[in-house]
Amino acid sequence: MFAALCSSPSVCHLELEVPKINYPEEMPRMKPSFFVLSRKLIAFTVLFANTAFANVACPEAFNHDLKLLRSENTQNLCELVEGKPVLIINTASFCGYTGQFSGLEKLHKQYGGQGLVVLGFPSNDFKQEAKEESETAKICYVNYGVSFTMFAPVSVKGAEANSVFSYLSEQHGEPSWNFNKYLVDKNGSVVKRYNSSVKPNSKALQADIESVL
Repeated sequence: MFAALCSSPSVCHLELEVPKINYPEEMPRMKPSFFVLSRKLIAFTVLFANTAFANVACPEAFNHDLKLLRSENTQNLCELVEGKPVLIINTASFCGYTGQFSGLEKLHKQYGGQGLVVLGFPSNDFKQEAKEESETAKICYVNYGVSFTMFAPVSVKGAEANSVFSYLSEQHGEPSWNFNKYLVDKNGSVVKRYNSSVKPNSKALQADIESVL
């Protein structure tokens, strides 16, 4: 509402009149402790949500420091794969399927930029791994030009299996031979296990990889 105010018969101006709002004399007030409690609840909720997500994205079985192939260095698996799709392979240096290293390297180069992590775990469980770790490394890195992450030899089946393969086996069975392949999605769930005969350039395998990118 506007009101006309005149200082003289010829000089007037308009003034906006704002209606007065009558508030109750006693408005309910929040105590400071309420806001402190609210902030704590929000912080706890965020922390719980982040922790829960981390646990889903990276299984506890992966949360270990694993020795890299022919290296004194270790790699925490969760730091490497959390929130990413993973292809895990149990490898061997003197197997009829050893040539699959070349195809696995192509998968690494083809899908690595889209988030796929390829991991190789040499194993002598099927009696076809080199006796010396240096020879295993030579076959991987020199003969086949592998650039994806390779770990030091481990056991992949039975009671002596390392935590990664124990976890994989619980969901989709233990490796039946060298170069079994396990596809794990971004949430850490095992999607499928592929037998040794499934080549890295298999259209079915590549379609499954693309479905979890």
